[in-house]
Amino acid sequence: MVNVPELFGSLVFDERTMKQRLPKQTYKALKKTIKDGQPLDINVANIVANAMKDWAVENGCTHYTHWFQPMTGVTAEKHDSFINPTDDGTVIMEFSGKELIKGEPDASSFPSGGIRATFEARGYTTWDPTSYAFIKDGSLCIPTAFCSYTGDVLDKKTPLLRSMEAISNEAVRLLRLFGDTETARVITTVGPEQEYFLIDKKMFDSRKDLTYTGRTLYGARAPKGQELEDHYFGKIKDKVSVFMKELDEELWKLGIYAKTKHNEVAPAQHELAPIYTTTNLATDHNQLTMEMMKRIANRHGMECLLHEKPFAGVNGSGKHNNWSISTNGGKNLLDPGKDPYNDHQFLLFFVAVIKAVDEYQDLLRISAASAGNDHRLGANEAPPAIVSMFIGTDLEDIFEAICSGKDYYTKKEERMKMGVEVLADFKKDTTDRNRTSPMAFTGNKFEFRMLGSSDNISCPNIMLNTMVAEELSQFADELENAEDFDAAVIELIKKTYTEHKRIIFNGNNYAPEWVKEAENRGLMNLRTTPAAVARYIDQKNVDLFKKHKIYNEYELRARYDILLENYSKIINIEALTMIDMAKKDIIPAVSKFVKELVETASAKKALSAEITAELEVELASKLSKLQLCFSHRIDKLDSLLLKAADKNGVQELANFYADEVFPAMQEARVVADEMEMSMDAKAWPYASYGQMLYSVK
Repeated sequence: MVNVPELFGSLVFDERTMKQRLPKQTYKALKKTIKDGQPLDINVANIVANAMKDWAVENGCTHYTHWFQPMTGVTAEKHDSFINPTDDGTVIMEFSGKELIKGEPDASSFPSGGIRATFEARGYTTWDPTSYAFIKDGSLCIPTAFCSYTGDVLDKKTPLLRSMEAISNEAVRLLRLFGDTETARVITTVGPEQEYFLIDKKMFDSRKDLTYTGRTLYGARAPKGQELEDHYFGKIKDKVSVFMKELDEELWKLGIYAKTKHNEVAPAQHELAPIYTTTNLATDHNQLTMEMMKRIANRHGMECLLHEKPFAGVNGSGKHNNWSISTNGGKNLLDPGKDPYNDHQFLLFFVAVIKAVDEYQDLLRISAASAGNDHRLGANEAPPAIVSMFIGTDLEDIFEAICSGKDYYTKKEERMKMGVEVLADFKKDTTDRNRTSPMAFTGNKFEFRMLGSSDNISCPNIMLNTMVAEELSQFADELENAEDFDAAVIELIKKTYTEHKRIIFNGNNYAPEWVKEAENRGLMNLRTTPAAVARYIDQKNVDLFKKHKIYNEYELRARYDILLENYSKIINIEALTMIDMAKKDIIPAVSKFVKELVETASAKKALSAEITAELEVELASKLSKLQLCFSHRIDKLDSLLLKAADKNGVQELANFYADEVFPAMQEARVVADEMEMSMDAKAWPYASYGQMLYSVK
């Protein structure tokens, strides 16, 4: 039997461990750094480093690593041992405060967007004491930020921490105007729900497309997909259940609040949801969760697919980013309470989010932009590429009442009556949920649903924190000079809601009519990653990030370049993989099968004039025509890739891949999938959709 409280955080140098191992004054100093953001003294760092090392060695560690998140979207680590030589030729295990605080990995080979040349190699990592160190693979892992020799930011953690400071500063400033003198810091919190697929590892290894790109580039639909809706919340298969149990335990050891697990909509699709925690910690935890999912799946003979759309024709995988704002005293600033109509502080923070989402809808779309996620957005499994907000009818009625000057009467509590005596009545929520909305208010938090399953959640949270910080800053500027504060707050709520309520839509975001209505409202519909990322360096966005010191202009343009370069590289790899599979596997397999059909037809005719071979002849003819068409489309795709070298600049190249290469890939796939449906399953060179989606028993 697993003792969860004892297991939880057992591989984490968390507050419980610190309290046991650090001197009282050192513990207090470190806690002030973690809770209040105060600078850490080097003497304190030395004591902490020694205690960390002793704890890590006792738990079997021989090395330490500065664990960081470069612009690749995944994590990076360089491992150094604790050993230091002594005069007598032996070694001792040492770890200093200097080594804890600063590391120096090579920065030349990570994406930099032109900030650093290849020959300029020096980069620095620096300890993030607000994210606990942990043990993984026999190494003490120290969460760190990463920058270049010039000080330019090359990672995803640093701007996230900056954005958390920005929203904290502006929120505290606004709270002071409401008479709150106790709150020292405001914290954004996140709970990222993670979707994923599990398939048999042997089938994964047999397919070049899954191996190289993470998704199937060819594949006819299985006879049964998700039509019966029987997989969603259905009984978890034994092999998957064993995987999930081990995953939970490994995550709990790392202090990750793994809470909910269930089958998702598509066959072989599942979800894990954690309890929310501080944003930068939640980001680190989600990166570890994805790593552990893949590692543990392999132990059980499975492959975990984190691509947004590994299989055409069934739901892809997303990641729901549940975001909220709380004080360091634990008050949720987005909690409506029992009387939201009269809670002007809640309403002001709420309209700040509305204004932010309306004015910076392009940034939210960019935060979910990737080649993989372009397959999901707009399909009946994810929100559309149009950013809008769902706030529910109750809150909408409250804002409309405030704007019109009418009274609002809180609705009486409703009870759900099931009509069966043995079933208890229960309280009905005041509003329904909207799973089609990109940004849905769900009681005391906003659920940003556009993210792809493989995304690093730092990006959307940098955007959310920064753009809301900007609106809070504008509100504070206006209210600090108000003669009648209460009246000014009400007027500001009215004005903000009236000017920005176009972003609110409580209806069906999947409906075709919504696309037209959104256009009439002036909302953006940035359908592809290149179209979205083009807006990144608009002057209003440059000004936003510079004002709040999240990015300088060079860092922002670097991210623009990196996102577009990454998109082009992914589509290029997918196209090259399609060509390789076509020429080396599919075309030869079809030729061989056609030959067998012709030989069968000849053998039939040789037996007797009365035996017909029309079926074989007709099928051979059909496949030969499809094969020729497929070959032409592959040649077209091949020639298009050669033209990529003629494109100037990252934007033009990305547009070319989106507008010309990707459609050509789709054209080739249609023909290949038709050939697969016409051939003997044993003759087709790859595992079918049906085999993969139902491979785990």
